[in-house]
Amino acid sequence: MRNFQTLDTSKQTADSLEFFTQAADDDEPRLAIRREGIYITISASYGPLELALRPRYEEFIRTLTKLAVVEGLLTTRQVGTGQAQLSLGLTASHDLLLRLTIVADATGHISLNLKLTPSARETLYSWLEVSPNGKG
Repeated sequence: MRNFQTLDTSKQTADSLEFFTQAADDDEPRLAIRREGIYITISASYGPLELALRPRYEEFIRTLTKLAVVEGLLTTRQVGTGQAQLSLGLTASHDLLLRLTIVADATGHISLNLKLTPSARETLYSWLEVSPNGKG
């Protein structure tokens, strides 16, 4: 069973967006997103642990626009490679699930499982200029 940590608060600047819990404690999970040319930098941290990915911006947006709730599946789309990927999914209550994964080899991997509340998801979609229903 995967344990998704809920992020419900955000802070926005002109070139970055950060999500965290209402407690805003440094030891709590955080998600930071920044646009870098044709890439989008996604950094997820939990205490001293950080996973950072740089998927292509257009691929990330295209994936967000295709998300749909699928009963029985947590994540239905992914961006990245076989070694470093971001898996995405929508829950029936419209939470956005994000699973950042770094794969070592066939023997293991490390992941951070995060969940954006519906209001946090709307903030992300607005910042990325993707409509709330997922159409770009």
